[in-house]
Amino acid sequence: MDFNFTDDQEQLRDAVRKWVDRSYGFERRQGITRVGGFDRAAYGELAELGLTGIYVAEEHGGMGMGPVEAMVALEELGRGIVLEPLAQTLVTSGVLGAYAPEALRGEWLPKMAAGEALVVLAHQERKARYRLDACETQATQAGGGWKVSGDKSIVPAGDQADAFLVPAKANGKLALFLVERAAAGVTTRGYPTLEGGRAAEVTLRDAPAMLVAEEGMAALEHAVDIGIACTCAEAVGVIDRTMQLTAEYMNTRKQFGVTLATFQALRHRMADMKMQQELARSMSYYASLKLNAPADERRRAMARAKYQLGVSMRFVGQHSVQLHGGIGVTDEYVGSHYFKKLTQLELAFGDTLHHLGEVSERMQDTAGVFA
Repeated sequence: MDFNFTDDQEQLRDAVRKWVDRSYGFERRQGITRVGGFDRAAYGELAELGLTGIYVAEEHGGMGMGPVEAMVALEELGRGIVLEPLAQTLVTSGVLGAYAPEALRGEWLPKMAAGEALVVLAHQERKARYRLDACETQATQAGGGWKVSGDKSIVPAGDQADAFLVPAKANGKLALFLVERAAAGVTTRGYPTLEGGRAAEVTLRDAPAMLVAEEGMAALEHAVDIGIACTCAEAVGVIDRTMQLTAEYMNTRKQFGVTLATFQALRHRMADMKMQQELARSMSYYASLKLNAPADERRRAMARAKYQLGVSMRFVGQHSVQLHGGIGVTDEYVGSHYFKKLTQLELAFGDTLHHLGEVSERMQDTAGVFA
């Protein structure tokens, strides 16, 4: 198997990296955090790079690319701990492109590709604990349309988004709907998140909705799997930068008249962190390469990948803080924000313990990673 990237993929990586270095420095990020954790202008700049259209077909104004290109872009955004939720756009555009009726695709995908509309997944409920089948939100037919009632929690940029993808029970089974934030019966309560971003509680009371997929469980599982692959890719970028910051600190900070990097025990710690970094990278590649596999194979692969990424994120983040000492958790030091981002990503789309259970439940006679 050839793991080399194509020239187009390398050019995409270079373009995103240059944008992060030039336009999304730590000071700008801190400014965005202070005003709420989401900046529509920064999101528009991602759209100008074409990133919001990676999963949108060319006929709808997108780039018509795939999981590997998404992985490349998100690694670079992870290095810059970019707050704007591009991963959510990839999730929702991927699901709309694969499951929505043509009229709905034609209405929303061009706006999403152009960055004119932000659509996010609103699937988490307070009692669900990462279970996708635990859904109390209800949908009822009203005339020629649908109305949805329920409560969704920790919706990324929920009070800034233009619409939500909402799973709800309809006629006894799970279906997937699109609900506009400006629609009657929709209220949001936004708040800052741990890593400086933004989320919201979304309340729906007889809110008008458009049906995306009657077989909502298949569409929701696909959405979450795209989200897991995106999370893994972003985490690799965060880990890479965390490793770089830690190495720079150890080569600069002195103790007993010599740099920390000269102590053998600390060098061994860095070697262990490097091993976890490469395990994370290989499993992120695995997740992206399996994203278009049949559903059962894809679900097994995502659980394996997210479990390993969770272990790696926790290991690298905690050891980085320990090697830095007290400065590693101060708000003024950029490294602490990478630690917060790793903590947040470990919980996204199911924490490490949850996915260990998923791996166990989905284990077959041939349980190896490459089966």
